Amino acid sequence: MSGKPSGPRRRGAGAGAGGSNGSKADGISGAHPGGTERRHERVPPPPCRRRTANLRRLLRWLAGGALLGLLLIAGALVLALRNDALPAVSMPQSTLVLDADGRTIASLQGGVNRQTVALRDISPWLIRATVAIEDRRFYQHGALDPRGLARAVWINVRHLAKEQGASTLTQQLARNLFLSHERTWSRKLREAWYAIQLERRYSKDEILEMYLNQIYYGHGAYGAEAAARLYFGKSAKELTLAESALLASIPKGPSNYSPHLHPERARERQRLVLDAMVRNGDITPEQAGRAWRETVAVRPLPAGRGATAPYFTDYVKRVAAEKLGIDERQLAEGGYVIHTTLDARMQQAAEAAIAGRIPAESALQAALVAIDPRSGHIKAMVGGRDYRNNQFNRVFTTTRQPGSSFKPILYAAALESRLVTAATRFRSEPTLFYYDNDRKVYRPSNFNNRYFHDEITLRQAIRASDNIYAVHAIMQVGPSAVIDMARRLGITHPLGAVPSLALGTFPVSPFEMASAYAVFAGGGVRVEPVAVTRIEDRKGKVLYEARPRRTQAISPALAYVVTDLLTSVFERGGTAHRVRHLLRRPVAGKSGTTGSDAWFVGYTPELAVAVWVGHDRGRAITSVEAHRAAPIFAEFLENALAGVPSHPFPIPEGVVLAYIDPKTGLLASPDCPDKTLEPFLSGTEPGDICTLHGETRSGPGGTESEADLAAPWWKRLWRW
Repeated sequence: MSGKPSGPRRRGAGAGAGGSNGSKADGISGAHPGGTERRHERVPPPPCRRRTANLRRLLRWLAGGALLGLLLIAGALVLALRNDALPAVSMPQSTLVLDADGRTIASLQGGVNRQTVALRDISPWLIRATVAIEDRRFYQHGALDPRGLARAVWINVRHLAKEQGASTLTQQLARNLFLSHERTWSRKLREAWYAIQLERRYSKDEILEMYLNQIYYGHGAYGAEAAARLYFGKSAKELTLAESALLASIPKGPSNYSPHLHPERARERQRLVLDAMVRNGDITPEQAGRAWRETVAVRPLPAGRGATAPYFTDYVKRVAAEKLGIDERQLAEGGYVIHTTLDARMQQAAEAAIAGRIPAESALQAALVAIDPRSGHIKAMVGGRDYRNNQFNRVFTTTRQPGSSFKPILYAAALESRLVTAATRFRSEPTLFYYDNDRKVYRPSNFNNRYFHDEITLRQAIRASDNIYAVHAIMQVGPSAVIDMARRLGITHPLGAVPSLALGTFPVSPFEMASAYAVFAGGGVRVEPVAVTRIEDRKGKVLYEARPRRTQAISPALAYVVTDLLTSVFERGGTAHRVRHLLRRPVAGKSGTTGSDAWFVGYTPELAVAVWVGHDRGRAITSVEAHRAAPIFAEFLENALAGVPSHPFPIPEGVVLAYIDPKTGLLASPDCPDKTLEPFLSGTEPGDICTLHGETRSGPGGTESEADLAAPWWKRLWRW
């Protein structure tokens, strides 16, 4: 055991040596109880120092991960820009309407009028004006313009309104090519993304060319070329500075700045465009002043939707949109090709017949529709006298009573029931008709109160349009049978089961009347009327092809019997005998007149035609006006079928022709002074021979009459 304790222990190299050394000496000096020296040990750092070190390591890891993530994102963006395909460009294109021969009859107005041209074929003035007013730093910035965005934000905040847009020209192109115009953040982000891709793939000039061929200039014109021709009647290459400034002012608001709709606004914005060009260094103030003072001649807008058959074009537009399941705007902008049934020559004949038969100063209106009964094809359609001033298509009007032109439908039902035949006789005189279990009474009258005051046959009733006979017929067969016949012939409008139905007192459109008569012309076959035969998309793919339904609405024999009877209206004493000299082929038809309407509906084996004339507001028509329908029909029919050989109506099986004495309705004897050849459904012809004139036998074994017995013996011997 040592004798003395050691001396005082030093705290390191001195007081100024630092606490750390002293602490270290304190931590390792001393001895074990056993006299041996203690080993050196690491003292754990305080808990706060450990947490700080861990946090630093975590931050280093996070920073590294973030950097790696950014690098990955950047790489993905680069790959996306390199490999991601832009959406398919779907520029609106004109939808064409073609006639039956494939000739264009209309490019749908309100659709797209576009003619793509190269940038070199666009006036430099229009190029500079467009860049100056839409995106003056277009050639300096990329897809996006941060400076322009900042400037727009500052101006809009200062004015507390949206005074200036921030989209670059490339962004506008991306929006118009690929996106809708909805105001959402997602749309703005996609717009920016597509703009970046456009800038990467195309040069500035290529982008500008696409923009100038795509932008909308109003009134259906897309692109600089179409707009230049619409407004100024010249190509885009020929535009002057003043014209270019006016044209460049329109795309901001085609409706607000249209020189046709708002010429003052258009002129004010033209001045803004010229000022922007001055600021951009494109022109001098002097050039701007001269352009401002220049009078720009703006052409009037086209008169109507298609120079040929505008009413037909409207109808085709509605039908095509329905067949494709789209609205009319989508149809007009879809670049479709619509093949129709229109015969351009027949259409011209229809328009000429109406124009030639109605004085230009008259307020009388007219409608005409012609249908091929063999195919159902609508060959001509005129919905009025002046499409530019009134686009209402009277072919489909639902407020006009057909009058006596409805009677063939009644007589078809009566003949089919076999309760009435061509030999059936009713008395033509003022008559009271009781119906509804005799609780109601109907008293029709003939035109101008003209009656035969005698019994007449069906042919006589049709020729003179006798109303009393018609009501007798409907009382025989019943109104329900007439309504059923009308439905089978294609008439869908409401019809009342009352005696006046016989006289056409319920409105039916000219279109339905032509369709119904086409069944008679077609041997009883009803073919669904067709205006559109085929629709193709812009690539030629067939989207729709017509397959009209064909049904045997009535028997061929019944169709012929009705037809033969209707030819009598052109005979002497008939309601259409005045136009007989205009017709050079077999024709069947029927006139119809009410207080405010005049009709003529008729047909040949090749064409069924309905003509209506009247006043739009239901004003009464004069006798002279009422007589214009039949001449329009006759003139159109002959001109429409010029060059087509004349064909008689073929007599089908099931028809019997027999000579009838109109005084008795019986088979005419050789001595009958008047006899008519009448058609009958087989089995409905009379079996008895007339006994009123001379020798008459009741069939093959008939007996002699009293007149025969009283005749001289030599006459009887001669007859024997």
